[in-house]
Amino acid sequence: MMADGSGAPDGGPDGGAPGARAGLRTSLAGLTTRGRSFLAAGMAAAACAYVLGQPDLLRVGMLLAALPLVCVLVLHRTRHRVVGSRLLSPSRVPTRTEARVRLRMDNVSRMPTGLLMLQDRVPYVLGPRPRFVLDRVEAGGRREVSYRVRSDLRGRYPLGPLELRLSDPFGMVELTRSFSAHDTLTVIPPTEPLPPIRLPGEAGGYGDSHRRSLALAGDDDVIPREYRHGDDLRRVHWRSTARYGELMVRREEQPRQARCTVLLDTRRTGWRGSGPDSPFEWAVTGAASVAVHLLERGYAVRLLTDTGAMAPGPDGGDLSGDSSDTAGLLMDVLAVVEHSEDPGLSRALDALHGGEGLLVAFLGALDEQQTALAARIRQRAGAAVAFVAGGQQPPDVEEARLRELREGGWTVLPCLPGARLADLWRQADGRVGGNRTTGGVH
Repeated sequence: MMADGSGAPDGGPDGGAPGARAGLRTSLAGLTTRGRSFLAAGMAAAACAYVLGQPDLLRVGMLLAALPLVCVLVLHRTRHRVVGSRLLSPSRVPTRTEARVRLRMDNVSRMPTGLLMLQDRVPYVLGPRPRFVLDRVEAGGRREVSYRVRSDLRGRYPLGPLELRLSDPFGMVELTRSFSAHDTLTVIPPTEPLPPIRLPGEAGGYGDSHRRSLALAGDDDVIPREYRHGDDLRRVHWRSTARYGELMVRREEQPRQARCTVLLDTRRTGWRGSGPDSPFEWAVTGAASVAVHLLERGYAVRLLTDTGAMAPGPDGGDLSGDSSDTAGLLMDVLAVVEHSEDPGLSRALDALHGGEGLLVAFLGALDEQQTALAARIRQRAGAAVAFVAGGQQPPDVEEARLRELREGGWTVLPCLPGARLADLWRQADGRVGGNRTTGGVH
């Protein structure tokens, strides 16, 4: 995205007379030691010339005092004639992937600039603060520089403001200008390609059987509606038109879309450790991979956490299609998901109303009560797969919890540290049972 920093700051030339005076005072404060020395020497020489009656010395003193003041006026005008912009590409990147930031400075004045020093403000997570020194820019000229940023941690990171420091060729004045525009770099979890497997338990009515039933439906089974402007005349149902005395058209029959809910357990008590290689980050990456995988196969997907929060919107609307924009909305949510302080999964249970189709859950360590809640959650889905974090409880306790989940109807896939999601996903091929089996995903 382009961040244009061409707007004048407070006290700029467009701020009226008081703003202009304040801007000049700020510019005078930018005098360097050399500039102050020239100004003081010039004033002293002028005073001595007046006392001693030496007109030649007076002219020298006026020249010494005028030089830094002229530099102040020139830079004061120049700094508002330099336009800064930032181009971030791309604005959404996976962790450990670099994004490129391009900075461009345009001199729109009729005079060349002096030495320019650029500094862009970035969070420490993205690396050191970039600094650049640019030679003089001719009138109407342009300079471009670039740097790269990367992060091992998910999140949304602001870039900016861009700071510009100008100096005159004589080193009399240094002025700083901050541009107000910001950009945001969204660091999303990486996704892992998953193999196509058979996942029975989609929403009922989806598949070949439903399409065949629509094809076998005759005219008597059609429920017509009134003709609307723009309807295709080939859909006109003449028998109903004759019966009702007005133009009627066939309703469009469409098969129901397979649905999936991805449940991400974010309870702080369910996960050990922190950082980019922690089990929780593995679960976030797994949720992102499964969601994108199913979106690409035409599923309507929604993301649910243990807090009951749904994505992408507060109403829990489904995401469907395989467009990058659709997947991007879900990735933006996962980029900022954090640990919750909720003790259990009760809110997630309340958010599920039954008929969820396929349910894919990424669960942390469960106690006896949360295992029972997970079994109740399972009853509200057609089919369910649970990726359960391993190595966080004593082996006998973990095995007991996994057995209870299997008895509750889950297809359980224990996840040990370093496990590859694609291998675990392949293990679910043909093992997922559901209340309603209507076909598979290939």
